[in-house]
Amino acid sequence: MFQLVRVLFPFTKKTGKQSIQCSNPSFLHRTVTDLLATFNEVSNVKQPRSLSQAMGEVNFMQEEDIRLETTRARFANVVKRHAQLTERLSRDSDKMIFERLQKEFEAARASQSQEINLDGEQWNDGLLATIREQVHMEADRKATSGDANDMLTSHFQEKVTYRVGNKVICCLEGTRIGILYETSFAGEPCELYHCVLESKSFLEKMTVLEHTIPFFLPIREVENDLLSSNAMRFIDHIGELLQAYVDRREQVLLVKELYGNQIGELYHSLPYHMIQFVLEDSDCKVTVSLRYPDLVSVLPTRVKVLAWPMHQYKKSHTSSAGAMGSQPIPARLSYAEDALRTMSLPEAYAEIVLNLQQALQQMFQGGSPS
Repeated sequence: MFQLVRVLFPFTKKTGKQSIQCSNPSFLHRTVTDLLATFNEVSNVKQPRSLSQAMGEVNFMQEEDIRLETTRARFANVVKRHAQLTERLSRDSDKMIFERLQKEFEAARASQSQEINLDGEQWNDGLLATIREQVHMEADRKATSGDANDMLTSHFQEKVTYRVGNKVICCLEGTRIGILYETSFAGEPCELYHCVLESKSFLEKMTVLEHTIPFFLPIREVENDLLSSNAMRFIDHIGELLQAYVDRREQVLLVKELYGNQIGELYHSLPYHMIQFVLEDSDCKVTVSLRYPDLVSVLPTRVKVLAWPMHQYKKSHTSSAGAMGSQPIPARLSYAEDALRTMSLPEAYAEIVLNLQQALQQMFQGGSPS
């Protein structure tokens, strides 16, 4: 673990406030994500010791705990710096792009004659091709017209905005198509995101010109995979990525708001597809690890909930020098894992806390003194 910390800290020192520049933000995301998984293993697993070390067991474990707490504090500082860097990378330049695009989208929607709601099969490749044709025809007319202002006014009256679920599609200036994504959580609106597509001609493929989508979501990968072959699927998939990200994030924020005083530690990746937290109880420590199968999922598939008996752990520190100190053996809370796989995180957390004491008594009562 110390080797890992020494590798990471030179990097964090070089990214101080005076030199916060990151040409590849996804590297930072992957680095901290990998560290989260490694730290979880180091925190919960201790290597068995041979019989020849029995005499120094107590002192060794105490020194080990001190080192672990030091590492934990340094790791918490890394996470704090990481959050600050993420905020800088996400808001400085992107904020200006967001404000500019938001004004342009609002102006374009205000200039449209009507907004049509599309359901089911009404949103298809044929309609998207029609929108593309309209923006190129409009651009050609403006380029060849002697009186661009009169022509622009007459054709703005014929333009239409299309709403498909949480997406609003409109024609922007030039040969650009704008998609506005409206996210929500529990029925309440959240952030707006923009994506602008452009093509040099109607027959050429579209490309992503600019956007306000968070840098840690794989928009460029999705563009390479889908945009040239299935533009409609690309538009829909970006909407799914954004809504799933907001759902996962808001679930974590709600748990922190409702139960923050019960949670000792909480770590997550930037897209919130890896989440770990610790529930501190008087009798045990419960560690929760969640992994989502992909970035469009709102329920995890890889779930591990372990209960570590604290009293047994304390006994290992006070065991006689001539006896092998017993290590705490964690128990998996299957009811908690089932709840996390099938419920939202706040609902599952409430279920875990409600049944925790009964589950602990059933698992550890046999090993406690009568």
